[in-house]
Amino acid sequence: MTHPFFFISLFALATSLFSAESRKPNVVFFLVDDMGYMDIGANNSKSFYETPHIDRLAQSGMRFTNGYAANPVCSPTRFSIMTGKYPSRVDATNFFSGRRSGKFLPAPLYDRMDLNETTLAEAFKDEGYKTFFAGKWHLGPNESFWPEKQGFDINKGGWRVGGPFKAGKFFSPYANPRLKDGPKGEHLTVRLGDETIKFIETNRDNPFLAYLSFYSVHTPLMAPSKMVKKYKTKIKKLGLDEQTEFALEEQVHPGGKERKVRILQKHATYAAMIESVDNQVGKVLNKLKELNIDQNTIICFTSDNGGLSTSEGSPTSNMPLRGGKGWLYEGGIREPFLISWPGVIKPNALSDTPVISTDFYPTLLELAELPAKPKQHLDGLSLAPILKNTGTVKRKNLFWHYPHYSNQGGFPGGVIRSGKWKLIERFEDGRTHLFNLETDIGERSDLVQKYPKIVKQMKLDLHEWYKKVDAKFLLAKPKGPQPWQP
Repeated sequence: MTHPFFFISLFALATSLFSAESRKPNVVFFLVDDMGYMDIGANNSKSFYETPHIDRLAQSGMRFTNGYAANPVCSPTRFSIMTGKYPSRVDATNFFSGRRSGKFLPAPLYDRMDLNETTLAEAFKDEGYKTFFAGKWHLGPNESFWPEKQGFDINKGGWRVGGPFKAGKFFSPYANPRLKDGPKGEHLTVRLGDETIKFIETNRDNPFLAYLSFYSVHTPLMAPSKMVKKYKTKIKKLGLDEQTEFALEEQVHPGGKERKVRILQKHATYAAMIESVDNQVGKVLNKLKELNIDQNTIICFTSDNGGLSTSEGSPTSNMPLRGGKGWLYEGGIREPFLISWPGVIKPNALSDTPVISTDFYPTLLELAELPAKPKQHLDGLSLAPILKNTGTVKRKNLFWHYPHYSNQGGFPGGVIRSGKWKLIERFEDGRTHLFNLETDIGERSDLVQKYPKIVKQMKLDLHEWYKKVDAKFLLAKPKGPQPWQP
């Protein structure tokens, strides 16, 4: 006779399996500050940096080779991920304290993400998800606009500032009102990883959204001394000290000085910061597997703008991409863009479809089978058909709008990408540049004179988009000349 305990155990197992299969998938979102497209091994086999865990994540799912941030600096891109909107719709077009002037005054800047936005976190929280944020926020001037007011149940370290600029900076004490100090000398990057793991362990039996937004690899350039020493040794071993580090970018303003751009990856401290981020990604991936929830977890990985290559220490090179953070060239906007979900997204998948940070919001909703919010994520498109290999994404153009003078030397301008073509329009004088990204990823061969019909159509589409999002432009200084207007 079969023992009753056998049926009880069988029922418990069946119930457990049913629960696991029917439960909504978890979401882990990694956002790295200032990480360039060429900073990870998955995108750059010759990278000086070591990113085995990020590369493992890339191999587990889909890597988008034409993935973009919505803006060449941080806050606007962060806004686009949280809202699914182009930041130009609300004039959130620069980092939220950036009002640098040049020949003209910058366009008006709205320095917060309004509470009437239904954020990505709120969309998941409304469907029963536990929500967690760790790290850099930089989306509002005071605590009324910080993560816990925008859909996150827990906030570890997110507030108004864009970097760890006080006290111990990347080491405790942090002087952060949303993160208690750890033991003296504790590394901020490690702490944020540990906090994320604690949240995952606590909520392993509930669907959750964990958003780990590293302060690294933003300046100040700081990392554990042992890691820095490791890369200094590597520099000598590879003979990188004997190679050219910098080249000239361009003369941005008539009569102005040409700006240098880094063309060689060899910054030991920056490399150590990259490795530290990679280690935390690895810890989270390993914890998901240890808890046996990795098969039910969607993982996203990206950056908020290109690698810093033209100022403030110029720690990385984005070559062969031109420019970097603060520039509308590819080095400033093309990003690592990875999405993984074991069992749903095939491993080692590649897509060359142009995609942008606004797309994460509707993509995650569709993958999790949550209701779409088309009035909210106006500019994002779900990438689920590409990820599941069931279809394509129908979109003609991508757009960028940066009516500001960047701290990194970048010029005010607008951009449209249409297939292989990319057109840049400068806002000081209306000059345009046309590049074929399939044959000239470095944007060195300007084809604006060769293809006037393509330029004309792309300008028409770009200007129509300006109207659609109510884009703002440069302003004249008192008694100064009037800037160009579209």
